[in-house]
Amino acid sequence: MSDSRLAPIKLDAYKPLREIVFETLREAILSGKLEPGERLMEIQLAEEMGVSRTPVREAIRKLELEGFVVMIPRKGAYVAGISLKDVTDVFEVRASLEALAAGLAAERATNEEIEELERSLLAYSEQTNKQDINKIVETDTDFHELLYKASRNERLQIIITHLREIIQRVRTVSLSQPGRSKDAIEEHRQIVDAIADRNVELAQNLAREHIYSAENIMLNSLKGAQKRND
Repeated sequence: MSDSRLAPIKLDAYKPLREIVFETLREAILSGKLEPGERLMEIQLAEEMGVSRTPVREAIRKLELEGFVVMIPRKGAYVAGISLKDVTDVFEVRASLEALAAGLAAERATNEEIEELERSLLAYSEQTNKQDINKIVETDTDFHELLYKASRNERLQIIITHLREIIQRVRTVSLSQPGRSKDAIEEHRQIVDAIADRNVELAQNLAREHIYSAENIMLNSLKGAQKRND
């Protein structure tokens, strides 16, 4: 396992231990603390989190069902990688959904919602200056959640929710690339301006271009990693 250790589990009276362990491991994968291809050792994970092996084993099984972990016969559990096909598939869907959300927001967003989007830009800029990747990812996620909310389309929000985990994985990798978060802020700002101007077509186009830019960054990152491993 990597040098980045997992923090001991803090019990939550409202959640079963197995769920807390699952969420902790999933967050570690999303943040890159547990890297693609890394073997998940039940005993070591249990010791780091201060729990028994049983909730760790249950969490790993659930992570496998959600595509975060792959089980290799006679070898054990490993953090799943992200393939080029995974990336292109999810970005094809996301580009269309983001464009739809931005266009609907340009039609339907209240002035208060537009102000929320603008405040989100400020928070994003602050976290980028601090260079805290976890906070950058968090504020990026918040911005897009506000955009979906402003679309006033509940079905769209449900569909996006089903893609949330894979989106978070690619978002973390993309925003970790040098200069990407600063570019993303400017792209977000242009989208918000188009929404404030009630320019539906421009908001759609900018949102679509924003996702394609993130896709290109992600694909280049994966291709670079593949070359290093060859």
